[in-house]
Amino acid sequence: MAEEFHKPTKFPSSVFEAFQGGADPAETSRVAHETSQALLARVRADPDADVVERLIAYTDENGIDAIAELWARAPARSLPGALWRIYLLRLLIRQDPVSASYYFQRGVTLSTTIDPVVAGAEAPTGPDEIMVLADEILRGIFEGDFAIALDRAAAYCRVAGIGCASVADDLDVTEPSRSSELTTRALRYSTLAAELTSCGRLWRTGSLD
Repeated sequence: MAEEFHKPTKFPSSVFEAFQGGADPAETSRVAHETSQALLARVRADPDADVVERLIAYTDENGIDAIAELWARAPARSLPGALWRIYLLRLLIRQDPVSASYYFQRGVTLSTTIDPVVAGAEAPTGPDEIMVLADEILRGIFEGDFAIALDRAAAYCRVAGIGCASVADDLDVTEPSRSSELTTRALRYSTLAAELTSCGRLWRTGSLD
């Protein structure tokens, strides 16, 4: 992410639509991997509840500047890349929980897979429930089964993507620009889901670094 963020950070949907991961120079990559590995190892070795809660709420108080600087340019299928995507999803949900819950709930009604169950949101899923889900997924990164947290995030992305695509179809004639925006968002969700699923597989084999 090349843009500068300032507190309190608002992460416009247009930035999400344009978001793509990528590799940075060697030094940035080294810092990203070392910081993510050190943070995760320390917290998971002794998951103090207060520390975990501060990490979950970090972007609420400090914006996403520091996290973006450290991890946003890491390869998608890496530990810092996975952490960045989880923090990004939580921020996007909390900035607009009404829309997030609407797209997710629409996706739930259309999904033919077990993704709604894997995501684990309380049903019916409103704004409060979707924010709880975002916190639960991030909490699982630090004190639960890391791979399951990634699987839940990936499932959320797939369901939300289905919802966005469905709403895009509804608006295709009446609001073509909004329809195009939601189609792009659905594709981004699909990409994020694939990346997070891959990270989960790598974690299970001890290959996510």
